[in-house]
Amino acid sequence: MERMSGPYVIRGSVSLPESELTWRFSRSSGPGGQHVNTSDSQAELRFDLARTEALPEVWKQRALERLAGRLVDGGVLVVRAAEHRSQWRNRERALVRMASLLAEATAPPPPQRRRKKVPRGVNERRLRQKKQRSEIKKGRSGRGWQ
Repeated sequence: MERMSGPYVIRGSVSLPESELTWRFSRSSGPGGQHVNTSDSQAELRFDLARTEALPEVWKQRALERLAGRLVDGGVLVVRAAEHRSQWRNRERALVRMASLLAEATAPPPPQRRRKKVPRGVNERRLRQKKQRSEIKKGRSGRGWQ
């Protein structure tokens, strides 16, 4: 059997460990002709996020919090792929999806936004423009012409 085009890097030097991945295959729905009833082309990839040693502890906690709604069986992340007719391509797709999910979930939080004071000139200019606009609109009313 050919080897998958890996390793699938999550971020930096951390990648998905082959030993901690569990595969299951089943018949995929959709088109496929005679071939569809005989081949298990849908790929299901499972990764036990709660018990893994491959991720740094901080990343693991962050991922467990962010992916809480997707986890099953107490911390197992499951990804399915059935878009392609070939099991091989579905396996590739599931691995890529798993790696990107984990990369997104383990990313550090964005830096907090620092609120800055609005310069006085900006505020004065805005108020002056509002006043001018108001005068223009008042001039359109037609009152005071007689």
